[in-house]
Amino acid sequence: MIQQSPLRHCLGAILLIALSAISTWAAAQKPAHKADAWPTKPVRLMVGFPAGTSPDLVARTLAEPLTKLLGQPVIVENKPGAGGNIAADLVAKSSDGHTFGVMINGNLTIAKLLNSSTPFDPATDLAPISLIATAPLVLSAPVTPTDPAADFFQTARKAGNSWSYGSPGVGTVGHIGMELLKAKAGIDPVHVPYPGYPQVVTAMIGGQIQVALLPPGLALIQARAGKVKTIGVTSSGRSVLAPEVPSLNEAGIRDYQLEIWNGVAGPATTPKPVVAKLSALLSEITRSPEVRQKLFAQGWQVAGSSAEGLANRMRTDTAVLGKIIRERAITAQ
Repeated sequence: MIQQSPLRHCLGAILLIALSAISTWAAAQKPAHKADAWPTKPVRLMVGFPAGTSPDLVARTLAEPLTKLLGQPVIVENKPGAGGNIAADLVAKSSDGHTFGVMINGNLTIAKLLNSSTPFDPATDLAPISLIATAPLVLSAPVTPTDPAADFFQTARKAGNSWSYGSPGVGTVGHIGMELLKAKAGIDPVHVPYPGYPQVVTAMIGGQIQVALLPPGLALIQARAGKVKTIGVTSSGRSVLAPEVPSLNEAGIRDYQLEIWNGVAGPATTPKPVVAKLSALLSEITRSPEVRQKLFAQGWQVAGSSAEGLANRMRTDTAVLGKIIRERAITAQ
């Protein structure tokens, strides 16, 4: 048997040490995990509505604590138009890795179903990140001495299409939700679109319309002032946002459930580690007592879901609202 010399053993050991050092150095030179390195510059939160609107207030509520956790400024940018779809399209087409959007459910579900020319498809062009908050709508009507809430649906059925209902526009949840209610309750008021909810309330108080689905904060303020009456909330049961108002299920409208909500989404190209990181941080932020209270005061109940939670909600609502859109041939073109 041939014996190896001590010198050869020594050289072999030196070679192994050198290779190990090179390997360690190479590993150290690898870029950090994408989620660890992100963000590397200010983050933009796009909002498709003007300053002071509900989505804008939600975005600004999230921006300050998110800035602290990310270590980079989080800047809210308002790009109003097309029911929020202009901002959603900017998010879908962004490629800087630092642009996201606070969007309403219409942008994240039925945008393409309502208008085939919508330049993005929420199902394929957006990455769900977190469902932030939800709220039911409140079926509301003008205050009249001869039309108590208890007899509302009976009176509405007799009125047929001599009644009108208002919404903040074609394809909004206030519009599609009323079309769903018409099918469930056997009523037939005619749709009258307005620029926004303030105009809907003004028309209701003025007697131009007889019914509308209003956000809870707005409905309760007007109801407590004696200007409108509340018939029922669109959640499956009573809502903590409007505890004194019965659900429509209690009023005899079975299997009717509808909510407005908002969520954060990014472009579909957002790396999964970044989605996971941002989703976890948003969940942490929205569940903090301070932010929870701020959102509640704005008329929202906190959700703070995972990315998958938002994706599931998008699929479910797209199916439910899409069915009504097809049955009623609703378009926003």
